[in-house]
Amino acid sequence: MIEAFESREALERDLDRRMLLRLGAFAGLGAALMPRLAFAAAEPGLLPNVRALIDKWVRPGKFPGMIASLGLPGKDPEYVAKGTEGFLNLDPMSDSSLFRIYSMTKPITGMAAMQLIAEGKLSLDQPLYDILPRYRHMQVQNTYDGSVTDLHPAKRPITIRHLLTHTAGLGYAIIQKGPIRDLLNKQGLMAGQVSRMTLPDVYGGPQAPSLEVFADRLAGVPLVYDPGTRWSYSLGLDLMGRVIEVVSGKPFDVHLRETIFEPCGMTSTFFQVPAADAGELTTNYAVFGGVFIPIDKGENSVFLDPPPFPMGGSGLVSSPRDYDRFLRMLAQLGMIDGRRVLAEAAVRQGTSNLLPPGVKGPALDSAPADFGAGGRVGIGPETGIYGWAGAAGTVGMVDMMRALRSQLFVQFMPSQSLALLPEFQTALKTDVLALLQVKPA
Repeated sequence: MIEAFESREALERDLDRRMLLRLGAFAGLGAALMPRLAFAAAEPGLLPNVRALIDKWVRPGKFPGMIASLGLPGKDPEYVAKGTEGFLNLDPMSDSSLFRIYSMTKPITGMAAMQLIAEGKLSLDQPLYDILPRYRHMQVQNTYDGSVTDLHPAKRPITIRHLLTHTAGLGYAIIQKGPIRDLLNKQGLMAGQVSRMTLPDVYGGPQAPSLEVFADRLAGVPLVYDPGTRWSYSLGLDLMGRVIEVVSGKPFDVHLRETIFEPCGMTSTFFQVPAADAGELTTNYAVFGGVFIPIDKGENSVFLDPPPFPMGGSGLVSSPRDYDRFLRMLAQLGMIDGRRVLAEAAVRQGTSNLLPPGVKGPALDSAPADFGAGGRVGIGPETGIYGWAGAAGTVGMVDMMRALRSQLFVQFMPSQSLALLPEFQTALKTDVLALLQVKPA
C-alpha cells in the first residue's frame, strides 16, 4: 500500500489529498457563505443533492448504508441516512449506529490535553521529558526513512505543542517505509486496529501490551525529523494519551470517559465496544476493484476485544449522535445542555493555530491549513473550521465562528479507492449554493 508511492512527497501529498477531500466537503463552502447557511438550512428540502448522492451510493453493489448530518447553532442535527449497517446486518443505519472513527479520535485526545493546559497541569511549550523522562535525549535520522543507526541528536526537545500538532518528528507505521517502518512494527508501535484478519500491508506484528510500554518503546525509536521543524503525520496523539494519564493520575480511557464522554452525554463512544452493543456496530469493508469485501463485521469485530491499549490517535468507535455532541460542545465553547465540559480557553486555543513558528500545516494545492489540537484549522476562506477525518471514511467538522457542525459516516478502506468523498463535497456545495440562491462561478 505505502510502497505504491514513489517518494515521501508523493505519499504526503496523497495523505493530504485524502484528508482534505473529506474536510473540504464542509470547510470548502467558504466563510462568505456560512453566515446565511443557518437560515437557509431551516428551509424545506434541505440538502437534496446530498440525499441524491446517498441514494446513488447506497444500493446493491455499492454501500449498504451511510449517514450525514448538519447541525445548526444550538440545535439537534438533521441527519440524512439510508440503508443498513452491513450487507448482512439489516439493522437500519441511524444516528446510533457505531463506526470506527479512527483518526477522529485525535481531536478528542487533543481537547483533553488542552483542558489540562487550561487547568495549569500542562503547558504548550513544556518539554515532554518533564513528564516522560525517557524522551530527554532523542536521536533523529540523518536521512528521512533511511538508516536507523545514522543519526544525530535532536536539536531541541519535543514539547506538548509538538505532540498536538504532528511536529514532534515522530514516525508513523502507516506513513514511513524502509528500516524505520520495520522498527516501528517490530516494537509493536502501530497504534491502530483494523481486523482479526492478518493484513501485513497495513499493520504487522503484535502490538505493545500497554500505553506505558508503548511510550517507553517509542522513546527508543529515532525521530524522522527534528522536533518543531515540519508537520508530519505521526504517533503524537497516541503518545499524548500516555502524557494525559501520567499528569491526570488516571488511566487514559478513564480520564476521557470522566472528563469528556460522560459530561457531554456521549453514551456510545468506546475503545472497546460492549458485547451488548455489537448489533449496532457497522461492517467495515475493503474495496478492491470496486468490490466490497468485509474485513471487520460488527458481530465479531476486533473492536469487541479489549485493545492492547487505548489509542489516542485512532482507537475510538463512536456514533453520529455522540460525535455531534462533541462537536456541538466545541461549537458552544465548552458548554452543552447548560453544563460546562471544557474551559472556554481550552476550546478557543485548541481550535486555533498551534503550529510552531515558521512551520506550515497540511496543504492541498491552493488549500493550505494550520493545525490545532489534533485537528486541521482552516485559514483564508475556511477560517474558523476545525476538525479531522478517519481512515474508514468518516469526517467531523465544526465551524467555530458560526457554531455549525457537519459529519459524514461510512465504512470503507482505503478511502481514496472510490469517488464518494469528492462527489459528496460537490453535492454539499451545490445544495448550499442553491439554498442561498447563489449561482456557481
